[in-house]
Amino acid sequence: MLKQAKIAVMVSGGGTNLQALIDAEANGIIRSGKISLVLSNKSTAYALERAARAGIKTEVVEKRMCSGNAEFEDRIMEVLDREGIDLIVLAGFMCILSERFTAKYAERIINVHPSLIPSFCGEGFYGLHVHEAALAYGVKVSGATVHFVNEIPDGGKIIMQKAVEVKEGDTPETLQRRIMEEAEWKILPLATEAVCQSIVRGESV
Repeated sequence: MLKQAKIAVMVSGGGTNLQALIDAEANGIIRSGKISLVLSNKSTAYALERAARAGIKTEVVEKRMCSGNAEFEDRIMEVLDREGIDLIVLAGFMCILSERFTAKYAERIINVHPSLIPSFCGEGFYGLHVHEAALAYGVKVSGATVHFVNEIPDGGKIIMQKAVEVKEGDTPETLQRRIMEEAEWKILPLATEAVCQSIVRGESV
């Protein structure tokens, strides 16, 4: 039986959610898994520096260096398989993964989305676009969702959600920050631990 699940965090940008995961592992919130790899599709991603500072192995696979999406995903899968990864956490990874990829790692890929799915999700809803849409609609509550990843953008089974109040005078930027601090950075580590526990025990989530 596994003692700890090996986690790969896939990133494209600054890595604030990665930092929340690194901190959660250091603080004992994530006990059933270990972040073994940080993989980015951008060599300039600041998340890679965060990983290096924490002593975590990094890899870069850039789509522009590949002949197409199939080769891009093949290279990522080669790295994941070589490292013996048990769980993939998408933390601001700005590439849509194909059904071929998600089926290979069924219920082994999780993602955090900055809304309460099924609201403001799916293709085109990422980053500030999500919060712009929520404010335009006039919702009083938004939040974040951690879900399994399948071939449908934001379409996999929900693992955990947390609601966050939308305040008078919010901008997309202020709402984004509050959702990160009050929801994303809390539920992503908790959901990661829950899925790692299930993997270690050989159970389904």
